Amino acid sequence: MVAAASAIRPNLSIGMKILVIEDDREAAAYLVKGLEESGYVVDHAATGTDGMFLASSQPYDALVVDRMLPGMDGLTIVETLRRQGRTMPVLILSAMGEVDDRVMGLKAGGDDYLAKPYAFAELLARLEAVLRRGQSGQPTTRLIVGDLEMDLLSRTVKRRGQVIDLLPREFRLLECLMRHAGQVVTRTMLLEKVWDYHFDPQTNVIDVHVSRLRQKIDRGFDKPLLNTVRGAGYCLREPA
Repeated sequence: MVAAASAIRPNLSIGMKILVIEDDREAAAYLVKGLEESGYVVDHAATGTDGMFLASSQPYDALVVDRMLPGMDGLTIVETLRRQGRTMPVLILSAMGEVDDRVMGLKAGGDDYLAKPYAFAELLARLEAVLRRGQSGQPTTRLIVGDLEMDLLSRTVKRRGQVIDLLPREFRLLECLMRHAGQVVTRTMLLEKVWDYHFDPQTNVIDVHVSRLRQKIDRGFDKPLLNTVRGAGYCLREPA
């Protein structure tokens, strides 16, 4: 089980997508809740087989993997992913905390190894650390939210394989929203990140651009991705 966390502190990786592979229902619920409250977008798999499938078929910024799992154990998952050439950071969790156990986990391809029980604050700090190392080694070149995909190298956007033509400012706006997928992005954040304004010029420039962007990425599709959160801002998220 997980040692109780005192207070969940904000981190520098808000909006990153994490896969938690943990078969203990209570421990998994605690971990998923804590990570989501810390700003992460979290998927959960309860078996090694399901976890391996998700990790192989979807893009994740990092994995949190329990070592002892039904279907496929955590070390086998990590070893298999590394053989496939997948380099996302992996934090291994295990009740097996002896030196030899930790060495095995690291040799299998894990980036860090945390013994149970653990304090959530320590897990969060370790996760942030492996994410920083991963970012410095391999910059993100592709963003995906649902069936919407952005290639940062070719500067192209597609939804269900259909190319969407965006103006430069619309591209920057969408990139900002996709990097913060699942969370509310305020007008102030958009002004600073997309328009380089550090003050509100009291215009409807954001509303106009968001409206145009929504027409381009949602029109003709049955499930909208770009949502207005009244009184707060905007949120780009995959439909439930």
